[in-house]
Parts: sequence; structure tokens; C-alpha cells
Amino acid sequence: MDMKVLSGIIQETVLEKFDHKNLNLDTVYFRDLNPTAENIVRVIYDLLREHIDPALELQVRLFETERNFVEYPVN
Repeated sequence: MDMKVLSGIIQETVLEKFDHKNLNLDTVYFRDLNPTAENIVRVIYDLLREHIDPALELQVRLFETERNFVEYPVN
């Protein structure tokens, strides 16, 4: 996939919705869902999947710290 296109999708679909937000108060996605790293990565995956060709593989990796991260789906 063209990285510029992917970057635009990420900007619009993820960053504009979640960056510098209180996930519980400022987003509809986490009003009834605890914003753990596992839940955040799954929500991001679902949002991106809507915009990326289903024929392409997609995996989202969310780093909490340098050594602690979550991946979805898990391979």
C-alpha cells in the first residue's frame, strides 16, 4: 500500500480521533469500554480495517513503553 495514502488514513481515522484526548470522556469508543492497551489496539484495528483493502494484511502494534506493547491480531 502506498505509505502516503496509509499515513493519511491513520491521521484521519486514528490521530484526529484519539491524539491528546481523554479516551473515556472525549471519544464514543471508550465510554463503555475500558481503554486498556488491548482494547485500544483492537478499536484502532477495526477503524483502519474499514479503510484498507481486505485483500491486504493488517496488524496494529501499540507501544505502551519501549518494552511493553500489544499487537492485534496476534500472529
